Amino acid sequence: MALITKAIKGTKDVLPAEVHKNQYIESTCLGVAEKYGYKEIRTPVFEHTELFQRGVGDTTDVVQKEMYTFDDKGGRSITLRPEGTAGAARSFLENGLSNEALPQKVCYLTSCYRYEKPQAGRLREFHQFGIECFGATSPLADAEMISLAKQVFDELGVKDLHLELNSIGCPKCRADYQNALRKYFGAHKDELCTTCRERLERNPMRLLDCKSPEDQALAKDAPVVLDYLCEECSEHFESVKKYLDSMGIEYRINPRIVRGLDYYTKTVFEFVADSIGAQGTVCGGGRYDGLIEEFGGQKTPSLGFGMGLERLQLVMEAQGCEFPEPAKPDLFIVALGEKAQLKAVEIAKDMRAEGFTVLYDLNARSIRAQMKYADKMNAQFNVVIGDNEVDEKKATLKNMQSGDSTEVSLTTFVNDFYRISMDEQLKDLEINGEAFDFGSLFGTDISEEN
Repeated sequence: MALITKAIKGTKDVLPAEVHKNQYIESTCLGVAEKYGYKEIRTPVFEHTELFQRGVGDTTDVVQKEMYTFDDKGGRSITLRPEGTAGAARSFLENGLSNEALPQKVCYLTSCYRYEKPQAGRLREFHQFGIECFGATSPLADAEMISLAKQVFDELGVKDLHLELNSIGCPKCRADYQNALRKYFGAHKDELCTTCRERLERNPMRLLDCKSPEDQALAKDAPVVLDYLCEECSEHFESVKKYLDSMGIEYRINPRIVRGLDYYTKTVFEFVADSIGAQGTVCGGGRYDGLIEEFGGQKTPSLGFGMGLERLQLVMEAQGCEFPEPAKPDLFIVALGEKAQLKAVEIAKDMRAEGFTVLYDLNARSIRAQMKYADKMNAQFNVVIGDNEVDEKKATLKNMQSGDSTEVSLTTFVNDFYRISMDEQLKDLEINGEAFDFGSLFGTDISEEN
């Protein structure tokens, strides 16, 4: 039987040597969200297909071309989530969060699935960090949402992103704009791609989002949505800009941004990077005041964004952003013989209970093979235990970075190890900077006399 050796096209393994980068980005995203009062939510990987047809929009590329949809064994049409907002909105309604104090702020790290042509920064299984704010009317909420995204980028050290901003109005004023688009594109109907001809009457704004080069060229001279905003939408957009100015967040007005999902209203935005080519949109979102009502709930003004984690990592790597080093094991125990192995297991148990990462050989190999394996594991310390060490209850602990060796007691090994490792950390602080100030741990000046 032939081995199955390749992952499915459009998917990607994240190996142990690289996963610390993902963890760093994810923990930073959740940490920033927490500062803004967002709590994590976890929703199913698949939903009823109708949820995405009604929420995302059945005229979008996502629904028409990209969703992974199938019938389950009960004959129900099921879809792997192509984005995170619809599932979060469904959960908000189903679980009664709409009856809690508003706004409800939720965030998530989630996998999404779209059948697209794979390329750098675009996979068929990809991951997003997203936030959703249900029940917020004020334009301040729009600005705060954008501020949150920017703070994520700032804390990760990402540079050279530009914020593009637009308003696509509400259903009331958008009707006039759609009529203007029908008139404009109708005069060029024979030049449109087949998909856009079908969309022209149902949802002409989708033509602005078409990937066809010919349709993109036509869209450059199309009417501008900002010229059709009603008074309320215009005032909302002006207030969003004032809040962003007050926050010191720079932006560009781009009237061609409509986003690829139908649920958006008023504010839409994208953070775009120039360092990863065509797939430069790292984060996109906006307001969706009608979505909860579309799902059968009460009118609930809401907003959110999705941030592509694979694209974000590509940008960080292209810009040379710093990632933390992978965590190293604290200790590797080289054990020779059964008696030593039993002692190694005992020490490892006690060390792990105190929060240390401890490894030992699982294959009963020679000391030379164990030392070679320990070196590959890059442990900070190692200790060799044989029958003599067990009988004398002493062993030699070696710092694998400095080469220093210290005799330790096997009876009080955890305490000895903690003391020695702390001493090494303090030495590093003195070497790499000023002498360590213990008073800084307590917010006091220990040089003062009592």
